[in-house]
Parts: sequence; structure tokens; C-alpha cells
Amino acid sequence: MNPTSPFQTVSLIGLGYIGLPTAAVLASRGVRVIGVDVNTHAVETINSGGVHIVEPDLDALVGDVVRSGLLRATTRPEPSDAFVIAVPTPFRDQHVPDLSYVEAAARSIAPVLQAGNLVILESTSPVGATEQLAQWLAEARPDLTFPQQVGDAAQVHVAYCPERVLPGKVLTELVENDRVVGGLTPTCARRAAELYRVFVKGECLITNARTAEMCKLTENSFRDVNIAFANELSLICDRLGINVWELVRLANHHPRVNILQPGPGVGGHCIAVDPWFIVHSAPEQARMIRTAREVNDGKPHFVAGRIAEAASAHAEPVIACLGLAFKPDIDDLRESPAVEIVHMLAQQKIGRLLVVEPHVEQLPPELASLPNISLVSAQEALAQAQVVAMLVNHRAFYGITKAQLGDKRVIDTRGVWQ
Repeated sequence: MNPTSPFQTVSLIGLGYIGLPTAAVLASRGVRVIGVDVNTHAVETINSGGVHIVEPDLDALVGDVVRSGLLRATTRPEPSDAFVIAVPTPFRDQHVPDLSYVEAAARSIAPVLQAGNLVILESTSPVGATEQLAQWLAEARPDLTFPQQVGDAAQVHVAYCPERVLPGKVLTELVENDRVVGGLTPTCARRAAELYRVFVKGECLITNARTAEMCKLTENSFRDVNIAFANELSLICDRLGINVWELVRLANHHPRVNILQPGPGVGGHCIAVDPWFIVHSAPEQARMIRTAREVNDGKPHFVAGRIAEAASAHAEPVIACLGLAFKPDIDDLRESPAVEIVHMLAQQKIGRLLVVEPHVEQLPPELASLPNISLVSAQEALAQAQVVAMLVNHRAFYGITKAQLGDKRVIDTRGVWQ
């Protein structure tokens, strides 16, 4: 155990791409961690010392802390000193935020809450979500006091601290990156910062919960707007017959210009989702943020159209779709524009689709249920296809030669072969 930590037992609610690495890092610092997830396969895998997600070095770390007895997974919450909630926060129709997973997590931990506990929401959330979390807890436990009722004198403290890590570098960035810690009261924020300082080498920046919630949304919206500029440039260049990759390279020689690289859209749970939380909160004011989302959401449709156009030159087209993940060299398919593009092509019955994704062993359900889609090796796809679409610039694809492409029609959304 870690005698210097004020938190001897911490529960992680949600053992996905953020929850499991956080649980493992905390446990590696000598804190006893209880991981909670409704996915029984994930729980069983973790308790056997394995992992159910792909992240460099995570398997070795999880194996170590499970064998040492510092990390244990379960499907039901247990009493702890602190509870960290890291569950999905998607949106419903019309881009309305869906906090049902957060509510379910709150109601699951409420029966085991005790005076002196700390509850932290890590899930990327719309502004006001932490206050809503505290309200759900108060409704379930009228015998305890919460910050919205008695301020700093609350028996249970509630805070918000968003993750800000990059898939593929999660274990490093969990430790090295600064954290924004927002409490419903100053004491809530201070106690949450004490927990993060157990493993965070970066600075813990104290603020209130609403500002912390907005900070995470702002960071991802900033990136989304900049990506949208690059993607819009690619649409304009296509119209005007200009090589966008050369254009961006030349423009970036200006000392104060740094244009990002265009792509087939924007994926992942954060950048593709978070800006809509801001738009939903302030629809009349968030005009540029909304437009950026519309540009990036529209890019997969443009790419699918270009692929369909290339395929129309063949009576029975075979299309190689390289990549499904939302970014290079990971297995995460959440909100992936590549998946959306393949799905559109399949629904429109644009020939036979040979999908190459070296980081997964089977197609996701939304693709597996459709006809004329196969998951194959790059070699097999290139041997049969007349059209090749570069959708994700995995390192494994950089070895593809011009000879392998031959006279195939190439749709390169990542600039790999420019």
C-alpha cells in the first residue's frame, strides 16, 4: 500500500480506454484499486492479468498490478475512499448529450458511498454534468450531504477532472500531462488534486467544475476547427485542380502559419463529439464551432463519392479500403470516418469491398452484417482491387509500393502517396 496517499482504496467505474489505464497507473503507485465494469468479459480478462483493449505497454502493467493484488475488477461497486467515473458520454439524435451512462454509474455507487468519500467525473461531459451527477447522488442518498447543499461542509465531495491523453501514448501522458481539476467547491477541487498528485507529474490546475468541463470541450473544439480548415481546403483544391498536400506544405513555410493535414473526416470519441456539447449548450453563439463540425462530418460523404466515382469505371468493381481505425496505429474504431465511408459504400452496393485493418481481428458489427465486405490482408486486397482507398495511414501501409498499386485508381485521403 501507499502510506503517503490519503486514498488507500480507489474505485474506477468504467474500464475502457481511459478507465483501465488510469486504474493500472494508480495501482502501480501502491493504491488498492477496484475496477468496476458491466462488461463481464472485460472483468474476467483483467482479473486473469490480461487486457481487452490495445494500448502500448498496458498489458504488462495490468499483469503486474493484478499479480501484486493491487488491482481487482468486479461488476458491482464496493466501498472505497474515492470513486472515479470514466464511462461513455455519447449523444442522442440531434446531437443531444446522453448522460445515461453517468447516471447509471452514479446510482450504482450511491449505495456504497460513505461520509468522507470523493467522487470524480472524468468522462468528457457537457457543462453542468458534474452538478447533475451530484444531484443524482443526493437523490439516492438523502442521509448524506453534498456540495450543492452545504458547500465545503459536505460529507461527500464531488469534482470534475477530464482526461487529456493521446491513444497510443496513454500511459505516458496520464503521468506527464497537466490536469485541470474542477471542484463543486474549493475543498472538492483540493481533495481531487490530492488524488491525482499520487501519479501525475504534471501540474494540477485548480478551477471550478463548470470551467473544467468547458476546458475539455474547448481543447477538442479548437482542434476540430483547425482540422475543418484543412478539410475545407481539400474540398476547394479538389474543385480547382490543386494538390492540397503541396499547397499545405508550401503555406506552412510562412513563419506564422501551421495548417494541419486534411483527412477523410474526424473520428474518436472526443473531437467528433465534444464540440456538439458546446453547440447544444449555446446554439446561437457557437456558430463557427457548429460549422467546423458540419465540414468534418461532411468529409466522409465526399470521400465515399470520390470512391464511387472511381469504381463506376468498372463493371464489377473491387475496392480495397485501407484502414478502419479513427487514427493511425490503434484499434479504436469509435466515430471513425473510415468505418462510415465503408458503411456508405456497402449500403450503396458500390462493388465488392476488401477491408484491410491490421489492428482488429474481425469487422465491427455494423459492417459485418452487410454483404460484399471482407476483412483481408493488404496483399490480398491489392492483388484483387481495381480501386485503392487510403483511409487510415497506419505504419503498416507505408511499405506499399508504386508497383503494387500499378495502374489502379487511388483515392489517397491521407497524402501517403503524394
